[in-house]
Amino acid sequence: MLAHAERTANNNPTSATAQNAFYSALLRANMPKLVIERYQSGRYATNPATDAAYLKALQMTGSVPAPGTPGSNVTGTQGNGLSADKLRAVGQAVAGQNYGGQVIMPSNKSGTGAKEAPLYVVVEESWGATILKWVRTFLWVGLSGYFLLVVLTMVVEMTGSFRTRVGQNNEVQPQHQTVRFSDVHGCDEAKEELQELVEFLKNPEKFNQLGGKPPKGVLLVGPPGTGKTMLARAVAGEAGVPVFYMSGSEFDELYVGVGAKRVRDLFTQARNKAPSIIFIDELDAVGGKRNARDPAYAKQTLNQLLTELDGFSPSTGVILIAATNYPESLDKALIRPGRFDRHVNVPLPDVRGRIQILKHHMRNMPIAADVDATNLARATSGMSGADLENLCNQAAVHASRLKYKKITAMNFEWAKDKIMMGAEAKSRMIREKDKIQTAYHEAGHTLVNLFTPASNQLYKVTIIPRGQALGVTHFLPEMDEVSRGYDQFIASIDVSMGGRAAEELIYGPNKVTSGISHDVQQATRTAFYLVTQCGYSPKLGNVDLASDYDKLSSETKQEIEREVRQIVEGGRERADRIVKEKRKELEALKDALLEYETLDREEIMKILRGEKLKKIEVELREDDDTDNGDNGRGNKSQPKKEKEVGSKGSLGIKLPDVLLPPGTGGRGGEKEGVSRVSDR
Repeated sequence: MLAHAERTANNNPTSATAQNAFYSALLRANMPKLVIERYQSGRYATNPATDAAYLKALQMTGSVPAPGTPGSNVTGTQGNGLSADKLRAVGQAVAGQNYGGQVIMPSNKSGTGAKEAPLYVVVEESWGATILKWVRTFLWVGLSGYFLLVVLTMVVEMTGSFRTRVGQNNEVQPQHQTVRFSDVHGCDEAKEELQELVEFLKNPEKFNQLGGKPPKGVLLVGPPGTGKTMLARAVAGEAGVPVFYMSGSEFDELYVGVGAKRVRDLFTQARNKAPSIIFIDELDAVGGKRNARDPAYAKQTLNQLLTELDGFSPSTGVILIAATNYPESLDKALIRPGRFDRHVNVPLPDVRGRIQILKHHMRNMPIAADVDATNLARATSGMSGADLENLCNQAAVHASRLKYKKITAMNFEWAKDKIMMGAEAKSRMIREKDKIQTAYHEAGHTLVNLFTPASNQLYKVTIIPRGQALGVTHFLPEMDEVSRGYDQFIASIDVSMGGRAAEELIYGPNKVTSGISHDVQQATRTAFYLVTQCGYSPKLGNVDLASDYDKLSSETKQEIEREVRQIVEGGRERADRIVKEKRKELEALKDALLEYETLDREEIMKILRGEKLKKIEVELREDDDTDNGDNGRGNKSQPKKEKEVGSKGSLGIKLPDVLLPPGTGGRGGEKEGVSRVSDR
């Protein structure tokens, strides 16, 4: 009977009648605990009859006092003591166990669920539910804190109150300049053009009488180190007005909108201090050409700059001066008339400008009588004002290291060689056979240069390693060059192939070293330039083929390659012929380089005439810190009286000194004063 009732109840879990019949059978069999366990599982249907059976089971186990017994708050008229709703609530609480919770059952002293004796049920969450709850809490708190921090940071950046309070205000402070036009040299045309700005800042009414308007903005264009920043400071110094200086990279930071705000603040401060000058250095960092892939903050900064240039009138007494090394990269809307009305070119100084710059930097230095600024200027073609300042400082440092009282011509020669050809690496260990092959290589360059009429004048040859090169053959033009002819380009290709020709003549074609790689690159670049940009190819004609080289047909590219190869091979053949014809001179130059390591043009000409050299100069080694030394060629140094001791401060040293790398190829693979370097 009991088994039949159990099967019926299990097969019909939604039937409260079947469950009640099974509960009744269990109670008759005195199994109240099974009734309690089945009822509390919450998986079976209930009704008032099952609730009564559950209560009776509780009473039989002593969990709930029977009606009318001591300690019972349930009267006999209340029937089973707990109403159906209360028992159902207990069952629902117990059902929470199915969702991972744990139910703590009331003890024997628990109430009946009545108002006077409530029944307490505690449901504990599982570990998984607890962890998930904490994860949700942490994520919510973290995201809320992040957004709050972003908002607060933007508010602080916009108001600037926090920086002002802690004394870190980023506002640009006006600078009063003491620089004058007399301190700027090597750019006379640029100074003359900027004189008008000084007149306007001093007397703006002079221009307004005839309806003329001064420029809103002036753009200074030129290579690095030519004095663009110095010119802007000189304008402010001559006019006696404050200058607000900012670099183009200082506008933008991490947060969007900061760059635009700084542009507004900069112009506002300048108006408040009018007449004044705003100087933006490296304008290309903030005013580059726009495209669709640019970030939003970059566009906002440039747009704000354009708005400010349109929004202020020249009559306010504020002039914007900007400088850039790359004018082609600037946005066209920025440099149009009405914004930057005037473009001033600041080129590299010519020989007269270099003389002025050298004399300016030498004025506070103790210079020996053998130093001639004119000769030094002629030998520094292509150097900027910053290069010349570094040259003077390097010479002063070297003279101080040698404990000279004055800076001599040899100190300037050492500094010039270091800047043009790189620092000497005398400590590098070189095998004797490599040294001999380097001497042949540099002698080949030298011979082809001397016997090719259109080539640049030879300056110096050395087999002492400088920088990454094992040897250097350096050339300098006799005068400043503004253009070059076809014969000069071809001559530079011939000279480039001279090193290979010498090695191939002495060692054979299979023993030519990788030191010719740089020479081949220079020759190829020059030939490619002649064919694609200068129109020197009879087959291809006067056509610009470099601008859209990627769009050219394969046949045209092959024709360009044939023309380039033909030009380079022609240079190699001419170099081979010169080296073979001058084999005796090649050997003499090789021997002299191995003996003396460094030769200038005058010494080389003596060797070719068969004369003997008398090397009496002191070799200025970098590690020489004594009064006496050896020149490295078996000769005695100068007498001690010519190397008088002087203090470093008396030589006008400016520290730290910055070493400039040797010159690299310009257009056509060669620049004024470019070195022939063997990169073996």
